[in-house]
Amino acid sequence: MLDTSIVLCAAFAAGCIDAIVGGGGLIQLPTLFGVYPNAVPSTLLSTNKFASIFGTANAVWRYSRTVSIAWRMLLPPMLLVLITSAAGAITATQVSPSHYRPLVPILLLLVLIIILRSKHLGDVHKPRIFTRHQHAFAIVLIASIGFYDGFFGPGTGSLFMFVFIRLYGYDFIHAAASARVLNVMTNMAAILWFIMAAHIMWLLGGAMAVSNVAGSMLGTHMAVRGGNQLIRKVFITIVVALIARTLWVAFT
Repeated sequence: MLDTSIVLCAAFAAGCIDAIVGGGGLIQLPTLFGVYPNAVPSTLLSTNKFASIFGTANAVWRYSRTVSIAWRMLLPPMLLVLITSAAGAITATQVSPSHYRPLVPILLLLVLIIILRSKHLGDVHKPRIFTRHQHAFAIVLIASIGFYDGFFGPGTGSLFMFVFIRLYGYDFIHAAASARVLNVMTNMAAILWFIMAAHIMWLLGGAMAVSNVAGSMLGTHMAVRGGNQLIRKVFITIVVALIARTLWVAFT
């Protein structure tokens, strides 16, 4: 009973953080591995994804009530990351992601440096009109992040947000909403793969999903009330935490 309570509390906190900037896996997944050390890793990964998608989908719904989401623009990337995330998950069964772990903190560090140097980046929502080449570059980048989420995963939501802020000219709150839309698709691809290739702890996953949704409701409320400044602060905090964790995992 105590183990379940710990996992549900972690799912609530993860849902809250995920709804704001992503990065809930920093809390939810390590808790699962800590509480169930003898479980098959793929089972814990699939249970984690199953619970997370409900909180992320709830965040999208709540954001859509207060933030204008460019659904027409997002439709092609949504379909694309669904495919590339599945490809990443399949590739992960053939090539160990451990070989690429040292690259993750370096990538996140670059994101952090750009955000810190550009103090007003993400303050104003001014969507850009892309040239054909710029649009192609953005699509390739989004597809690559989708593949990364299926292949490895940490920091995917934050990377999606960075793309929308830096390339598309979104402010933090619109970037958060759009990133959550793509996160739903990458999670869906992973879940479909895990259903075929791994076992999901359905009862625990369902309880975690409820907690994740509850945390997501709080997170989106905080994001909408706090606006860009709150999201920026949480974004920086989570990216720093992701850098620390991925460094620890990569080099220990």
